[in-house]
Amino acid sequence: MLKLDHLTVIAPTLTEGVSHVRDCLGFDVPFGTRHLYMGTHNHRLQLGNSVYLEIVALDPEGIDPGRPRWFGLGDAARVRADWQEGRRLRGWVAGTEAMDHALSTHAAMFGEKVELPPENPSFSFSIPKDGSLPLDGAAPSLIDHRGNASYIATLPDLGARLVSFTLEYPDPAFIEALFRALGIDRPPTVIEGPKPRYRALIETPAGMRELT
Repeated sequence: MLKLDHLTVIAPTLTEGVSHVRDCLGFDVPFGTRHLYMGTHNHRLQLGNSVYLEIVALDPEGIDPGRPRWFGLGDAARVRADWQEGRRLRGWVAGTEAMDHALSTHAAMFGEKVELPPENPSFSFSIPKDGSLPLDGAAPSLIDHRGNASYIATLPDLGARLVSFTLEYPDPAFIEALFRALGIDRPPTVIEGPKPRYRALIETPAGMRELT
Protein backbone atom coordinates (compact mmCIF):
# COMPACT_ATOMS: atom_id res chain seq x y z
CA MET A 1 0.00 0.00 0.00
CA LEU A 2 1.05 3.59 -0.68
CA LYS A 3 0.02 6.42 1.64
CA LEU A 4 0.37 10.17 1.56
CA ASP A 5 3.74 11.10 3.10
CA HIS A 6 4.18 14.75 2.22
CA LEU A 7 3.15 17.58 -0.09
CA THR A 8 5.80 19.44 -2.09
CA VAL A 9 6.00 23.10 -3.04
CA ILE A 10 8.71 23.08 -5.73
CA ALA A 11 10.21 26.54 -5.91
CA PRO A 12 12.84 28.30 -8.05
CA THR A 13 14.39 29.51 -4.77
CA LEU A 14 13.66 28.81 -1.13
CA THR A 15 12.99 32.51 -0.55
CA GLU A 16 10.21 32.47 -3.14
CA GLY A 17 8.82 29.22 -1.78
CA VAL A 18 8.67 30.43 1.80
CA SER A 19 7.12 33.73 0.70
CA HIS A 20 4.41 31.94 -1.28
CA VAL A 21 3.49 29.65 1.60
CA ARG A 22 3.45 32.66 3.95
CA ASP A 23 1.00 34.40 1.60
CA CYS A 24 -1.20 31.29 1.56
CA LEU A 25 -1.03 30.13 5.18
CA GLY A 26 -0.04 33.23 7.12
CA PHE A 27 3.22 32.02 8.68
CA ASP A 28 6.81 31.13 7.80
CA VAL A 29 7.76 27.47 7.43
CA PRO A 30 11.07 26.87 9.28
CA PHE A 31 14.23 25.73 7.52
CA GLY A 32 14.65 21.98 7.24
CA THR A 33 17.87 20.60 5.81
CA ARG A 34 20.39 20.66 2.98
CA HIS A 35 20.45 17.60 0.71
CA LEU A 36 24.16 17.50 -0.05
CA TYR A 37 23.64 14.39 -2.18
CA MET A 38 21.08 16.16 -4.43
CA GLY A 39 22.23 19.78 -4.42
CA THR A 40 18.87 20.88 -3.00
CA HIS A 41 17.54 22.19 0.32
CA ASN A 42 14.16 22.56 2.00
CA HIS A 43 11.85 23.95 4.67
CA ARG A 44 9.41 21.56 6.38
CA LEU A 45 6.29 21.67 8.54
CA GLN A 46 3.99 19.07 10.09
CA LEU A 47 0.42 18.86 8.74
CA GLY A 48 -0.94 16.24 11.16
CA ASN A 49 -1.46 12.46 10.81
CA SER A 50 2.25 11.91 10.02
CA VAL A 51 1.93 14.09 6.89
CA TYR A 52 4.12 17.13 6.32
CA LEU A 53 4.72 19.98 3.91
CA GLU A 54 8.05 20.42 2.14
CA ILE A 55 9.23 23.53 0.30
CA VAL A 56 12.12 22.36 -1.86
CA ALA A 57 14.47 24.21 -4.22
CA LEU A 58 17.84 23.98 -5.89
CA ASP A 59 20.62 24.88 -3.46
CA PRO A 60 22.80 27.58 -5.11
CA GLU A 61 25.68 26.53 -2.87
CA GLY A 62 25.13 22.83 -3.45
CA ILE A 63 27.18 20.49 -5.57
CA ASP A 64 26.19 18.78 -8.80
CA PRO A 65 25.09 15.28 -7.71
CA GLY A 66 26.21 13.75 -10.99
CA ARG A 67 22.74 12.35 -11.60
CA PRO A 68 19.26 13.77 -12.26
CA ARG A 69 17.90 15.58 -9.20
CA TRP A 70 14.55 14.73 -7.67
CA PHE A 71 11.37 16.79 -8.20
CA GLY A 72 12.54 18.00 -11.61
CA LEU A 73 14.86 20.49 -9.92
CA GLY A 74 17.61 19.92 -12.46
CA ASP A 75 15.48 21.79 -15.03
CA ALA A 76 15.49 25.34 -13.65
CA ALA A 77 13.65 26.77 -16.65
CA ARG A 78 10.78 24.30 -16.24
CA VAL A 79 10.56 24.94 -12.50
CA ARG A 80 10.38 28.68 -13.17
CA ALA A 81 7.73 28.24 -15.89
CA ASP A 82 5.53 26.13 -13.61
CA TRP A 83 5.99 28.69 -10.84
CA GLN A 84 4.93 31.54 -13.12
CA GLU A 85 1.83 29.54 -14.09
CA GLY A 86 0.88 29.33 -10.43
CA ARG A 87 1.62 25.62 -10.22
CA ARG A 88 3.54 25.88 -6.97
CA LEU A 89 2.10 23.12 -4.82
CA ARG A 90 3.50 20.94 -7.55
CA GLY A 91 3.47 17.37 -6.32
CA TRP A 92 3.44 14.88 -3.48
CA VAL A 93 5.29 11.90 -2.14
CA ALA A 94 3.77 8.56 -1.15
CA GLY A 95 5.33 6.34 1.48
CA THR A 96 5.67 2.61 0.91
CA GLU A 97 7.42 -0.41 2.29
CA ALA A 98 7.02 -2.21 -1.04
CA MET A 99 8.77 0.11 -3.48
CA ASP A 100 10.23 -2.75 -5.50
CA HIS A 101 6.74 -4.05 -6.24
CA ALA A 102 5.50 -0.63 -7.35
CA LEU A 103 8.53 -0.15 -9.58
CA SER A 104 8.20 -3.62 -11.08
CA THR A 105 4.81 -2.67 -12.54
CA HIS A 106 5.24 1.09 -13.09
CA ALA A 107 8.97 1.66 -13.61
CA ALA A 108 8.37 3.80 -16.70
CA MET A 109 6.43 6.25 -14.54
CA PHE A 110 8.29 6.17 -11.21
CA GLY A 111 11.81 5.54 -12.47
CA GLU A 112 14.41 3.77 -10.37
CA LYS A 113 14.98 3.25 -6.66
CA VAL A 114 17.79 5.43 -5.33
CA GLU A 115 19.33 4.75 -1.93
CA LEU A 116 20.00 7.98 -0.04
CA PRO A 117 22.28 9.38 1.25
CA PRO A 118 24.59 7.31 -1.02
CA GLU A 119 27.36 6.87 1.56
CA ASN A 120 25.08 5.77 4.40
CA PRO A 121 21.52 5.16 3.14
CA SER A 122 18.64 5.73 5.54
CA PHE A 123 15.79 5.82 3.00
CA SER A 124 14.94 5.00 -0.60
CA PHE A 125 13.41 7.38 -3.15
CA SER A 126 12.07 6.84 -6.66
CA ILE A 127 13.48 9.13 -9.35
CA PRO A 128 12.69 8.93 -13.09
CA LYS A 129 15.81 8.64 -15.22
CA ASP A 130 15.42 12.20 -16.49
CA GLY A 131 14.60 13.54 -13.01
CA SER A 132 11.11 14.68 -14.06
CA LEU A 133 7.99 14.48 -11.92
CA PRO A 134 5.99 11.26 -12.45
CA LEU A 135 3.19 11.96 -14.93
CA ASP A 136 4.05 15.66 -14.77
CA GLY A 137 3.35 15.57 -11.05
CA ALA A 138 -0.03 13.84 -11.24
CA ALA A 139 1.48 10.65 -9.81
CA PRO A 140 3.51 10.73 -6.60
CA SER A 141 7.19 10.13 -6.07
CA LEU A 142 7.81 7.17 -3.75
CA ILE A 143 9.73 7.05 -0.49
CA ASP A 144 10.58 4.17 1.83
CA HIS A 145 11.58 5.33 5.31
CA ARG A 146 12.58 1.75 6.18
CA GLY A 147 10.19 1.63 9.11
CA ASN A 148 11.64 4.70 10.81
CA ALA A 149 8.94 7.29 11.54
CA SER A 150 10.96 9.20 14.14
CA TYR A 151 11.67 12.03 11.66
CA ILE A 152 8.10 13.34 12.04
CA ALA A 153 8.67 14.31 15.67
CA THR A 154 11.67 16.42 14.63
CA LEU A 155 9.63 18.58 12.24
CA PRO A 156 8.16 21.90 13.45
CA ASP A 157 4.46 21.85 14.35
CA LEU A 158 2.82 25.27 14.08
CA GLY A 159 -0.72 23.92 14.35
CA ALA A 160 -1.36 23.49 10.61
CA ARG A 161 -3.55 20.51 9.68
CA LEU A 162 -4.29 19.16 6.22
CA VAL A 163 -8.06 18.99 5.64
CA SER A 164 -8.25 18.09 1.94
CA PHE A 165 -5.99 17.69 -1.08
CA THR A 166 -7.27 18.11 -4.66
CA LEU A 167 -5.71 17.43 -8.05
CA GLU A 168 -6.94 18.90 -11.32
CA TYR A 169 -6.22 16.64 -14.31
CA PRO A 170 -7.55 16.39 -17.89
CA ASP A 171 -8.67 12.76 -17.44
CA PRO A 172 -9.81 12.21 -13.83
CA ALA A 173 -11.00 8.65 -14.51
CA PHE A 174 -7.52 7.63 -15.66
CA ILE A 175 -5.82 9.02 -12.57
CA GLU A 176 -8.43 7.59 -10.19
CA ALA A 177 -7.96 4.15 -11.79
CA LEU A 178 -4.18 4.51 -11.43
CA PHE A 179 -4.52 5.41 -7.74
CA ARG A 180 -6.75 2.37 -7.19
CA ALA A 181 -4.29 0.09 -9.01
CA LEU A 182 -1.47 1.41 -6.86
CA GLY A 183 -3.49 0.90 -3.69
CA ILE A 184 -3.03 4.48 -2.50
CA ASP A 185 -4.42 5.34 0.92
CA ARG A 186 -5.59 8.98 1.24
CA PRO A 187 -5.00 9.97 -2.42
CA PRO A 188 -5.96 13.45 -3.57
CA THR A 189 -9.49 14.04 -4.80
CA VAL A 190 -9.33 14.31 -8.60
CA ILE A 191 -11.35 16.82 -10.62
CA GLU A 192 -11.17 17.83 -14.27
CA GLY A 193 -8.78 20.58 -15.30
CA PRO A 194 -6.48 21.45 -18.23
CA LYS A 195 -3.21 20.27 -16.61
CA PRO A 196 -1.99 18.89 -13.27
CA ARG A 197 -2.66 21.48 -10.57
CA TYR A 198 -2.96 20.94 -6.82
CA ARG A 199 -4.82 22.70 -4.04
CA ALA A 200 -4.67 21.84 -0.36
CA LEU A 201 -7.14 23.07 2.23
CA ILE A 202 -5.24 23.56 5.48
CA GLU A 203 -6.60 24.51 8.88
CA THR A 204 -4.31 26.97 10.64
CA PRO A 205 -4.53 28.72 14.03
CA ALA A 206 -5.80 31.78 12.07
CA GLY A 207 -8.50 29.80 10.23
CA MET A 208 -8.92 27.77 7.05
CA ARG A 209 -6.44 28.59 4.28
CA GLU A 210 -5.75 27.25 0.77
CA LEU A 211 -2.28 26.35 -0.47
CA THR A 212 -1.77 26.33 -4.24
